[in-house]
Amino acid sequence: MNNSTYQLDDFTLTLPISQTARLTAEQFANEQSNSQKAEQVRLNTLAVWVVNDYLQMMDIPTDKEVSDSWNPIMRLCGDIADLQVSSVGRLECRPIQKHQQICSIPPETWEERVGYLVVEFDESLQEAKILGFVASAATETLSLRELQPLEAFIDYLAQLRESPLASLVNLSQWFAGIFETGWQTVESLWNLPELRPAYAFRSIETVEPNTLNRPESFTKRAKLIDLGIQILNHPVMLIVEISPQKDSQTSILLQLHATGSQIYLPPGVHLTVLDSSGAVFLDAQSRKSDNYIQLQFRGEPREDFSVRVALNGISITEHFRI
Repeated sequence: MNNSTYQLDDFTLTLPISQTARLTAEQFANEQSNSQKAEQVRLNTLAVWVVNDYLQMMDIPTDKEVSDSWNPIMRLCGDIADLQVSSVGRLECRPIQKHQQICSIPPETWEERVGYLVVEFDESLQEAKILGFVASAATETLSLRELQPLEAFIDYLAQLRESPLASLVNLSQWFAGIFETGWQTVESLWNLPELRPAYAFRSIETVEPNTLNRPESFTKRAKLIDLGIQILNHPVMLIVEISPQKDSQTSILLQLHATGSQIYLPPGVHLTVLDSSGAVFLDAQSRKSDNYIQLQFRGEPREDFSVRVALNGISITEHFRI
């Protein structure tokens, strides 16, 4: 046993694997077409179950049934072991065999994950060790030397659970004329010389669909988003428009615009709506000649959602409550 493994063992947590967990893993494995895929699904399922048990012990709410790893089609199509953590997002629970020093991180798990936990199994599958975690991954292999201890993971998870609330945008207050810092009128931003769009010869209204059907009580604000995707030093602009509906729901229109001499958005920019569990609800991606992209949906009072703007692995997320 080398020194790095010895140090790692000082911070691991060993948990028993319940009979129910083994039966569920066997059921999922039996759905697969070959023995190699069956073993992959079996270990993935057990890894998720063990991490779920651990988080339940720590009074951290989870919902494994809504995770992709509990979806038979997703299990069949990919190598996934995700666990939905309420109000945080999806953790990836990667299994390894005893004495392995390298953990596989499939590319399909590189996005929409808030962290990665590594779970070690022996041949008996009677117990498992949670070895540690990393916050992100962008390669197909992870050395166990890179893992951080579980104590750090709990602190990290607490930060994730608290951070959205600190920057929560309360949309219901917008109807009363109360706006959070950074959210300005669209006109005030467009009127800045460095942000004025190159296609400004068109009126603002012409680039906004459904103008004729817009209710008089709509409220709209905009915010600059700068995460390194700007061209010629121009950020993109996120516009949020809300309007009340007769059924007590709120209609929400999101637009992401290019600004200044950046006539078009860079291709591949994602505008994504995440629900309160962190799952993707809607997504739009810019093409070669898009000067803006948009999404529209409705929500219930006090419903939480997030909006993520991303390109090339860099993202900024805004958190909202209706």
